[in-house]
Amino acid sequence: MLAYFPQSVRMLPLLCCAGWLASCSGPPPVSSGGATPVLEGARTLVVALDGSGQYTSIQEAIDAARKGDVVRIKAGSYPENVTIHSKDRIRIIGDGAEKVTILGRDLVGSFHIGKWPYGASNIEISGLTIQEHGGLAMGIFNGKGIVLRDMLVNGKLFGQQIAGVRIERCSLGGSETTGVQFADSQAMLAENFIHDNDHGVTVAGKSDVRLERNVITRSLFEGVVVTDQARAVLVSNTIVKNGGGAAFLGASQSEATGNIIGLNTAGVTIAPSARVILSYNALYNKDDYLHAGPPPTPATDLKAETDVREDPRFVNSHEGDFRLRADSTLRRMGTFEYLGALPPASGTP
Repeated sequence: MLAYFPQSVRMLPLLCCAGWLASCSGPPPVSSGGATPVLEGARTLVVALDGSGQYTSIQEAIDAARKGDVVRIKAGSYPENVTIHSKDRIRIIGDGAEKVTILGRDLVGSFHIGKWPYGASNIEISGLTIQEHGGLAMGIFNGKGIVLRDMLVNGKLFGQQIAGVRIERCSLGGSETTGVQFADSQAMLAENFIHDNDHGVTVAGKSDVRLERNVITRSLFEGVVVTDQARAVLVSNTIVKNGGGAAFLGASQSEATGNIIGLNTAGVTIAPSARVILSYNALYNKDDYLHAGPPPTPATDLKAETDVREDPRFVNSHEGDFRLRADSTLRRMGTFEYLGALPPASGTP
């Protein structure tokens, strides 16, 4: 089972940026569980706007980095575009998402990993804010083994033809299109806060994506869209207060289990050609199940035997605190100690 959200996130309002950034404050350790091992002879290249490091430009440090090196970014707002390509085993560590911001400058997107036809591999990035520029915050292309951790991405994050990507404990929001979009990619999203986008997460093409213990909220339209020939697994997510919960379209194949999909206009929308296995989900929406189409139509026949219609009894949904109260019947259901992404208010059952 994945680790819980940090304490500062449990004690939300979730939608308060200060609360989220508090969980990302301070530089992450150079070596931590799951991190790429430090190679013998690896260097630490320090970037600082005040000249106290070896570099004043992030791009210059990345260009100089060799396999195994760490690029350490000190506090400041960096008005530059950053691109990583033809690199392997590079770690980029900022002083904290509330302290380091990459603003972008003259390209669409402030941060790019991979550049046609050159990719990048085994890249880890943490402790930064990436600001949208020209309609895109971050693009990942033709890469593998990419890890984004403890970051704030203001705007769209787009991935195409990428593999082994993991995005965890990040705040991803503020896109006028989609918060996170994958095309022909393999990725894992775990313990993220995905908020205030037109669509939360879109999985398209021949992608294979797993979403686990994410909070997805305040999307203008659906929180999750799986379409084309994509495959998706949704486990223990809280998908709430969106225009729609999850939509499974095209010829996609998906599994959704242990999720709370509530307080949306629509819960689960399924196209005739899509294949979805539903189990142990809690739905509490204006319409819980819909057949896709113009217009969508109610579809009680889609309800799985183990799904339930229950008021989740969140601690305070108006303030964005989506932990379960002590009297919630979703605290123990089936094989789950509790449904959804966040531990109940009283702590771990």
